[in-house]
Amino acid sequence: MKKGIHPKDYRLVVFKDMSNGEYFVTRSTAASKDKITLDDGKEYPLIKVEISNTSHPFYTGKMKLVDTAGRVDKFMNRYKNHMKNRTK
Repeated sequence: MKKGIHPKDYRLVVFKDMSNGEYFVTRSTAASKDKITLDDGKEYPLIKVEISNTSHPFYTGKMKLVDTAGRVDKFMNRYKNHMKNRTK
C-alpha cells in the first residue's frame, strides 16, 4: 500500500437519508456546511443523501420508484406510443 495518500482527518459525521429521515453516524472526511445535534447532545457535521441502504429497493426488498426530477414521467411520456403498440 502506498504511504501518504490516505487522508488523516477522519471525524464522526451523520449521513441522513432524505427520502425516509433515517440517519447513521460513521467516520468520514467528507466536507459539510450543515450540522445536526443528536440525542447524545453532541453536534455533528451532516451529509444529506437521497438514498441509502434503508430506502434502496435492493436492501429493503420493496419496489419503489425514486423520482427526484420527474425522470420517470419524462420517460413514460416519451415512449407512450411505443408502449401502447407493444402491448397490442
